[in-house]
Amino acid sequence: MGKHLIPAQRRERIREYLEVHRVVRNVDLSEMLGVSEATVRRDLEWLENQGFLERTHGGAILSRRMRLEPEYAHRARTHPEEKRRIGALAASLIEDGDIVFINSGTTATQVISCIRGRANVTVITSNISAVLEAREANFELILLGGTFQPLSNSVAGRFATATLRQVYASKAFIGVDGISLKYGCTVPSSGEAEIVRLMIQRTRGPVTVVAAHSKWGVVSNFEVARIDQIHRLVTDSGLDADARAELAARAVEVLIADVGPGLGDLDRIGT
Repeated sequence: MGKHLIPAQRRERIREYLEVHRVVRNVDLSEMLGVSEATVRRDLEWLENQGFLERTHGGAILSRRMRLEPEYAHRARTHPEEKRRIGALAASLIEDGDIVFINSGTTATQVISCIRGRANVTVITSNISAVLEAREANFELILLGGTFQPLSNSVAGRFATATLRQVYASKAFIGVDGISLKYGCTVPSSGEAEIVRLMIQRTRGPVTVVAAHSKWGVVSNFEVARIDQIHRLVTDSGLDADARAELAARAVEVLIADVGPGLGDLDRIGT
């Protein structure tokens, strides 16, 4: 039956499949639709030009747009266990003597909450939630000044950027709202984007993105980094194998935080 579908019907079936599964391989679409992989690739190219999907090596992923910034409290209730374990695994990468940039966001907050007990570490952040998380910690915490951003519970603006321009960090841990091979790492607000870009620019060592697997394929409003500008992604086991391979092929090390008991699974993929 698939052989008799016209292009519009094939593309609608591809859309329906991706709405459910989010990821698809060319070979599976070829079998499902009863057409050649060359025809599938042409259909995927057309759908990509419409902004519906993003083609990958051998397949495609659903492209999801985040146009509005969700409130911090709402984000904190989403995937809390995954974020906690991502934060713990990311914090284990911080070493004695490090000066670290950490931006706003609920996953970034979890990184800060797991640094406790490390006296010889300095954290520079725009994350107001960090103040509460670090109140019993014995590391140095520098909270940037600036204009309050209520949706992200953070600060931004010229006072924050002026401070950042006076310091270099040895590592940066960046929370994002979307990560995509084509569109890079994105956030919903221009103020946050300015802070993150400057943090990356002022980091002398590795830049690590901390994000749950649900952020994969999401595209928000402002790009903060291309994929080739990040060194690691710390995420959870929900990130599919094809995505891990695509990132590894671009020299991004993928660290998977275990969902079982313990700190995390150092499943390292890439270089």
